[in-house]
Amino acid sequence: MIQRIQSVWLLLAALFSAGTFMFDVLTVKYVLNNEEVKTGIQLLEHPNYLLIAIAIFTVALPAIAILLFKNRKQQKWMAVFCIVLNIAFIALYIVTKDSATVIHKPPVHTNAYAFGGFLPVFAIIFLVLAIKGINKDEKLVKSLDRLR
Repeated sequence: MIQRIQSVWLLLAALFSAGTFMFDVLTVKYVLNNEEVKTGIQLLEHPNYLLIAIAIFTVALPAIAILLFKNRKQQKWMAVFCIVLNIAFIALYIVTKDSATVIHKPPVHTNAYAFGGFLPVFAIIFLVLAIKGINKDEKLVKSLDRLR
């Protein structure tokens, strides 16, 4: 299965998307006992369930696409759909970033993106590289069909 370069890119995209569950996506600062505290918020602590559902799909789709190595057309469309989902994840994350800090006790006075919030960007890059690899394979198969 991991014979082609696009399988490696799809695996890396799935791993980077899974990293959003392992690393903090948001860093918040708040005052507790007259002392400033800095902590991270992970994705599963985020109150938006749509964001979590999209993140699950962005992990599952590239992993499933690796298994579709015989059907390059479907593999490519799954990668494109995963890019769209990653963009939707980033957009929804930007829009709902403040909602994660509103429910935080004690009240947060500053928030910033953390490492896990940037991982979908890298996943998009790997998905684009996977699509290029799939297109390269399609060209190779078409050129071999002409030789027969």
